[in-house]
Amino acid sequence: MEMPTTTIESSKANRFDEKKAYVAQEGEGEAFFDDGREIELLHFVYGHPSIEDIRGSPEKVLKAIDEYGRTKKYLMNIGDDKGKIVSDLITEVKPQVMLELGGYVGYSALLFGDAVRKAGGKKYFSLERNPEFGAVIMSLVELAGLSGVVKVVIGSSADSIKRLHSQGSLKHIDLMFLDHYKPAYTTDLKLCEHLELITPGTVMAADNVIKPGNPPYLEYVRNTVEEKRKAHESAQPTGVDFHSGFGRSADQYKKREGEEKLSTEIKGNPNLQYESKLVNSFEPTGVPDGIEITRCVGVAD
Repeated sequence: MEMPTTTIESSKANRFDEKKAYVAQEGEGEAFFDDGREIELLHFVYGHPSIEDIRGSPEKVLKAIDEYGRTKKYLMNIGDDKGKIVSDLITEVKPQVMLELGGYVGYSALLFGDAVRKAGGKKYFSLERNPEFGAVIMSLVELAGLSGVVKVVIGSSADSIKRLHSQGSLKHIDLMFLDHYKPAYTTDLKLCEHLELITPGTVMAADNVIKPGNPPYLEYVRNTVEEKRKAHESAQPTGVDFHSGFGRSADQYKKREGEEKLSTEIKGNPNLQYESKLVNSFEPTGVPDGIEITRCVGVAD
């Protein structure tokens, strides 16, 4: 039976505390990640005067990362405000298995991996394409004492999902956090649907749906089953260039990683019923952004 169209809601975010703001993101035409600052962060944390007190504490490692972002250089982390939205979701859902797409320097892996552990969960997979970033994540995860929960997987998100699934390491996703290459949000979600990793009860939290925005993903998770079925039937199984229209991060990614074609051959499962809403919040710099929270609530006949 067809579910009624979900009403999209958004909650009013609290005022941003300017005292905790990160250094502003670099201007147009300037690199704002993957320019050496990630390795510089690692040296900053391990060279911190309180390093012995930091060891074994996810909270204190996060504070050291925030200190770097507030006093040295901008870091594209989820930050306190948006991070609390997902942390509260973890407390509610109590996922046994959580999947993160896009780890960067490990801020979210530390914050959410710790939350998953506290909620009684078993595994937090952090998927990161860049091997240098992956090495930073692994080092900070070990420093925080979370190696027993957080598993860092290096490689493209789609290939990593397929590999984990074929190995039997990833059989179901309770909670998924999307914060990687923005054009891949929709294609990776459809891949997870195809592999039956998404079932009623699964929850997704997608970052950066306001800044820089992700209209294709929002359209997909907010569409009715009927709308998705029509798109599913008409879609052509061809590779599509999704780089265009996703802002500076996609452009900088393209310069580093080269041209990437995201395939639309896997069409997902249009029969999955979603309820989705936007929760407004802030980037760690204070710029408005939001998290789209999507719940799989059923399967249509």
